[in-house]
Amino acid sequence: MHTLLLLLPDFALILLGAALHRAAGLPESFWPGLEKLVYFVLFPALLFLALARVELDVAETLPMFVVGLLSMAAAFLLGLAGRPVMGLSPMGFASRLQCAFRFNTYIGIAIAGKLHGAAGIAAMGALCGVMVPFANIAAVSLMARHGQGRLVAELSRNPLVLATLAGLAFNLAGGTLAVPLQQLLQRLADASVALGLLAVGAALRWSGTGGRLAGSLWIATVKLLLMPMVAWLLAPRLGLQGLERDIVVMFAALPSASSAYILAMRMGGDGKGVAWLISATTLGAVLSMWAWLAALARG
Repeated sequence: MHTLLLLLPDFALILLGAALHRAAGLPESFWPGLEKLVYFVLFPALLFLALARVELDVAETLPMFVVGLLSMAAAFLLGLAGRPVMGLSPMGFASRLQCAFRFNTYIGIAIAGKLHGAAGIAAMGALCGVMVPFANIAAVSLMARHGQGRLVAELSRNPLVLATLAGLAFNLAGGTLAVPLQQLLQRLADASVALGLLAVGAALRWSGTGGRLAGSLWIATVKLLLMPMVAWLLAPRLGLQGLERDIVVMFAALPSASSAYILAMRMGGDGKGVAWLISATTLGAVLSMWAWLAALARG
């Protein structure tokens, strides 16, 4: 019950976002604007602040990055194995396959903060920031020969990647934030999680999946159950325990990212099917993340 209560406030914000989108009478342009504000301003501020202040220990963080990368690679291969049951065009399949390994950083940061406070936020921020380029490389590469998109340009202007690199560089250079700047970044960071979760809820869509339902359910199973299972099995073998183990398993258990929909639409992919998968994994994560949290609590 304790683990369920841990998730409840954050998923309640997601449901509130969905309700506000349907019933609050806000103009449709409000929600894309909110998502851009979170994505380009508030969330980068949170990542930079967390990484600029954390005490980095390469010996502890490197195995966590390795487990995160291997779990993503496993999810990619498992998702690829489901192609025969998808019943989709190559571009449609490439669009949906990214939902097997991409992750919702907003939810990850919220859960990490509940588990381990500021240290958890910094660890999840670093892990997500390092994994973002690999996720984007895999997703863009899948669709590049069917649509339009430049990989280097996508990565070089990704605000999460830039904020991660800037925060790590500032930290390693021994920089110290001036108090007024630190307070400014803290206020932006405080706003990022709540508004980000509201935006996730507003983006939920339940129109038809297209293709075969079994194929979409396979992608959701890979994301919510098989990818975190890989992280769960690998973590102790690479010596991860405590905070690092918790963070990498919960990272792997995160639902698919809303940015998968943005990328699919930008590159001429199957936006409708991707939106359904994002919605299904987000709501399914209420139960699956509860189960993984309970497993972590038992050790």
